[in-house]
Order: sequence, then structure tokens, then C-alpha cells
Amino acid sequence: MILRIIGVLLLLGVTNFTVAQQEIHVLVLDEHSEQPIPGATVQMLRTQIGAVTDQDGVAVLNRIPSGNITLRISLIGFEKKELNLKEEDILISPYQVAVYLHEAHGDLEEVVISSTRSSRTIADIPTRVEFIAGEELDEKVNMKPGDIRVLLSESTGIMVQTTSATSANASIRIQGLDGRYTQLLRDGFPLYSGAASGLSLLQIPPLDLQQVEVIKGSSSTLYGGGAIAGLVNLISKRPTQEGELSFLLNGTNAGGFDASTFYGKRNDKWGTTLFAAFNTNQPYDPAGIGLSAIPKFNRFTFNPRLFVYPTSQTEIDFGLNFNYEDRKGGNMVLLRNESSASNLFFENNESGRISSQFSLSHSVGEHKKWVVKNAVNYFERTLTTNAFTFDGAQLSSFTELNHQINHDQMDWVLGANLWTERFEEINSSSDRDYNLTTVGVFAQNTWSLNPSWILESGLRSDYVVEYGWAVLPRLALLWKQSERFSSRLGGGLGYKAPTIFTEESERLQYRNIQGIDPDRNVLEKSYGVNWDFNFRQSLFDDKLFVSINHMFFYTYLDRPLFLEPLAVSSFRFVNIEGYSDTKGVETNVKWEWKDFKWFMGYTYTHARIVEENQVRENPLTPRHRINSVLFYEVHNKWKVGWESYYFSAQQLSDGSVGKSYWIMGFMAEKIWEHVSVYINFENFLDARQTRFDSIFTGRLDQPNFREIYAPLDGFVINGGVKIRI
Repeated sequence: MILRIIGVLLLLGVTNFTVAQQEIHVLVLDEHSEQPIPGATVQMLRTQIGAVTDQDGVAVLNRIPSGNITLRISLIGFEKKELNLKEEDILISPYQVAVYLHEAHGDLEEVVISSTRSSRTIADIPTRVEFIAGEELDEKVNMKPGDIRVLLSESTGIMVQTTSATSANASIRIQGLDGRYTQLLRDGFPLYSGAASGLSLLQIPPLDLQQVEVIKGSSSTLYGGGAIAGLVNLISKRPTQEGELSFLLNGTNAGGFDASTFYGKRNDKWGTTLFAAFNTNQPYDPAGIGLSAIPKFNRFTFNPRLFVYPTSQTEIDFGLNFNYEDRKGGNMVLLRNESSASNLFFENNESGRISSQFSLSHSVGEHKKWVVKNAVNYFERTLTTNAFTFDGAQLSSFTELNHQINHDQMDWVLGANLWTERFEEINSSSDRDYNLTTVGVFAQNTWSLNPSWILESGLRSDYVVEYGWAVLPRLALLWKQSERFSSRLGGGLGYKAPTIFTEESERLQYRNIQGIDPDRNVLEKSYGVNWDFNFRQSLFDDKLFVSINHMFFYTYLDRPLFLEPLAVSSFRFVNIEGYSDTKGVETNVKWEWKDFKWFMGYTYTHARIVEENQVRENPLTPRHRINSVLFYEVHNKWKVGWESYYFSAQQLSDGSVGKSYWIMGFMAEKIWEHVSVYINFENFLDARQTRFDSIFTGRLDQPNFREIYAPLDGFVINGGVKIRI
């Protein structure tokens, strides 16, 4: 390879030695394949001198000034590299140098984030956005190809809270706030709220995801009520000219099997994607206590999507989602033999979803765009136990019109939207039906004050029928001190309309819970602030890269909604006369050396509830959490990862304190051109609540479940094959 580089450099013109025509020739190569990289930008800092590499990977810079210079080499998909050249080293013209670029993963500065509805890259957005894609997303697919729980739970500051001890229902918690305060979106559409929230994480296979975008803290300007803790936007794959056809087959030692396929292809006028998945599991009880830690279930998912490109300025996108699942947990004797005694405890969730998503985007000139969006979602769920049945259907819709104006210095997003949500119980005497209708208008401005300062401001005004107005201002400021250091400060207001669908209701299976009363209940309102610092540095002649992100966060909720006991086994929702708040810090450190990457994270969260001058801990919130992921990748050949997670003791609602624990996992994947095989040892320390604590009191046929603060499934091995055609 050295001889090849020497040969290329000789072809660049070694015979020209005159300083009067001083030039620098830069040969840019891929560190892994050692092949030339065309299209890379070579820029001389603090000047207007720059060039782009040609098909041979060569960029030529002319009219080089005297003195020491610094070159920056960059290309989307690769780590930026800076090269310092001393004046005495470049006296010979043309000066020739070969530079190797390292493939970038994770938070790429050049990535465009769709959740902010801006054409700016992630490096120029004042809103702090965390980005999961590429190898990290692929690694999470290996660990849990049937749903997105692992994908989210292993991020700093995010926990997945189990709300059912036998059916594994779960919700997302960001920065210590209950799951109802996080919006879960699919391509910007709110599809998984309300009645679906307890099952949503379990019913989204990740194979057709292009990326996942997480915004922590208030995000209500663009997305309205519910984004108090933040939002998670799942971005689907789009069709490409090259096309994609992939398959995944996965099995586990806990009786699980997953089969998924994705197809995508486009031409000049048409494009389509098609995703289908089947996921199943046999009941699994690693503790041998007679109750399922993993329920028995069968789930089918089918998502076709059509893209139309009538002109270069217009794009139409129409998609459908079909999902059906039958999930049954409880007594293992009953799950293995359906004809067993009827008094044995079980919890059966049968659910179905049909939803549509439509968007039309039309560009007006070079900088303006109109977007029309609509989604309709029908979700039906029957939750049955041996003593109670909860049966309901939710019909919701979302419609939006927005106008985007993108210029070099200033961006605008102006729009209006309409949400409707209707829930009806079937064959029930309970008065828990409700209708929510919300009309909102919003405006967001992103303004580059100068190269170092970018300001983002937003204002939303929502009218919630039966609950009144909510006015939501928001500000975010980005300071880019240099390429190595930046800081973001942001905050805003939020609100949440009350419904019966909370983590507390889910744990009680909605039994003996009264409905929401608009005369008694009010909007939960909030404000929150985030402040973070980012630093990156290369060491030892660009052999070691380190990046550090440290964030402070605070969220205040006024009159939050809680369940209040009325009598024996009877509950109603009340807005307490008080508040809850969460505060803490998040620290993320990323090290890269050759093919090794080490991600380190720490979260401190202090969540409390203050009611009538009485202060208590918000339950199920670990004060301290540590995450560590060591990853080794030989490009297109091997992937090996080692993960470690620590959770400190958690306060429980009954006044007791849970145990602290560690979770560790190991994953390896061998990759060929069209096929890869992988194996994953998840939680091989077998950390589970049934090892060091109880999960229920009372009799096995009438269990009273405690809160779940640790895994229940324990050590699980899964492995499979991925095929790409």
C-alpha cells in the first residue's frame, strides 16, 4: 500500500519544485479499505482556500499563504480530521500529503435531524438532540429484534419502566418523569399515546428504522402537549435508488422467535417500502415461582408505504400500519395448559392497531416549503384477568399544515394543527369514556446571530376543549466557541391533558379506577431547563479521539395527576395541591482508538413530590446510574460489544427501598457481504428482582404485585442471521 501511495503522489507532479506556484496536493484515503475517497472537502482554516477531492481522492489547493497552516478534511460519514503544517515543511511545491479518514459513527455533526423541522445539521441546532443510528442502532437490533425497549433503555437518562410483572408491559421514563410525559412519535406522527401507551414499546420492531432522535426536556413548540419530559421520534427507512431487501431471523433460549423483512426501492417517479414481522414467545419463568417473567405472545406487523414524486419540488408519502398481538402472562400452569382451573391468575392483552399516515411536501422556490400531514389511528385493546375485564377502543387523528422557510441566517417554521382523541369502553358500566380535541398554532425561529451564536425561539398556543388555553414559549441558545467546544442552554413550558392512561393505572389493570372529571381535574403544566457543554479533542497525532457532553436538567410540574385511594380497592385521579420536580446531571464520554470505541455515561436524578409541605421521593427513580459500552468493529467484518449498567437503589411506593444491581451483556457479529450472524448474551449476571427481592404478596392464585424496579427475565441468550440482498 505504501508503494501505491508513493506512486499516486508521484503522478501528482513531483517534478514541480517552484515556490512561486506553491500548491498542496492532499490524497484522502479510507482508513479501513485504503481506497481513495472522492467528494471530501479540504479547507484551509481562517482562509477562503479549499477544494474537493476528485475520483482519485486528490484535492489541490493553490495560492498558499506564508506561515503555518491548518487543513480540515471532512466528509459525511467520516470523522473530521485536522492537519497542522509548518511553513518550513511546505516550501517545496507541490507539497504532497496522504490523509486517512476514520469512519464516523453515532452523533455525526453533518446529520440532518428531522424532529426540529430544519434543514440545519445537528451541529447548528440550538436544541440538544441525541441521535441513534448506524452501528449503534444495528447493535440494538441484534439484542432485541422484536421491540425497541433495549434500544431506548440503554441510553443515558432514559429508563424503560415495567408496569406489569407477568406481561412485561412498559413505558419510557426520561430524566425521572413518568412515561405519560414523553411523546413517542413515528416520522413525526403521534401514534402510540393514550390507550396504546402501555404496549407501544413492545409492538415496534426496529428493523425498518433508519434512525432514532431523542430530545430531552420540553419540546412543546412543534409537538404540543405531552412532550414535557421530551420526545422520541422513530424515523423510518425511505426508499433509495440502489434498493434494499433484508431479512432477519432470531431465536432465544427463553422460547422466543422473531422473523422480519424489509424491502425498499425507488425510481424517478415512484418509491415504496414494505415491512413485515412476526414475533412470538413461549411463557418463561426463570425464577421458578410459577409466574411468567416473559409472557406467551404472538404478534404480527405489516407496514406498507408508497412514495410519489410527481415533480422535483413535490413529494407525496402515504403509509399504513397494521398490528395484532395476543399477549398472555400469569400462572405458568395455566399458560402451558389452557384447560387448567379457571381461578388461576392470568393477564391477557389482546390488541389491534390500524393507522394511516399521509404527508404532502411542496417546495416553493429554493428556500420555502409547504407541508400537509394527516394521521388516523384506531387502537383496540382487551385486557382480561381471572377477575376483571377492561375493554376499550381509541380513535385518534392528527392533522397539520406548516410552512418552512430556510435561509442561511434564519429559518422559520409556521403552522397549525388539530388533534382529536376519543376513547370508549366496550360493555362496561364505568363512566371512563372521554373526548379530547386540541387546536394549536405555532411559530419557531432559528437565527444565526453570528458564526458563534445561534438562537432558537418558539411560541405555541393550544386550546384544549374542556380544559382551556395553554400558551407555551420556548428558547434555546447555542454557543460554538470553537470546533472543540460548544454549549447549549434551553427551556420552555409544557402541559399534559389528564387521561386514565398512566403507569399507575397500568399496574392496577384499570380495575376500580374512576374516570377523569373535567370539573375536578385540570391540565398539568410544567417548565423545564437544560444546559449542556460539549468538548471534543484528538490526541496523540489523531490516534485517539475523545468527546464529552455534560448536561444539567430541571423540570417542574405544577399540580401533577396522581391516583388517590377512595375506599378498599377503589381509586380516582386528583391533581395534588403541590408540585413535583426532577433535577440532575447527565455525563457522556466517548473514546475512539482505531477500531475500538468506549461509551461511558453517568446520570444523577433527584425526583421528588411536594404536597402540602410534605416532601417524598418520586418512586422508581434511581439516584445514580452508570452505563459503559466497549465496542470493537472491523469494518464490514466483525462487531463485538461489551455492555455494563449500574442502577442504584430505588424508593418504592410502599415505603420500602429496592436493591441496587448491575446488568452486563456481550454481543458478537460476523459480517460477510450479504449475510451476517450474531449472538448476544443479555444480562449474563442474571440480575433480576426475583433473585434478591419479591414481586408479589399473597397467594399465587390471587397475587398482589409490588412495583417492578429490576429485570425479571434474567440471563437470556439470543442469536440469529441477517440477510441483505
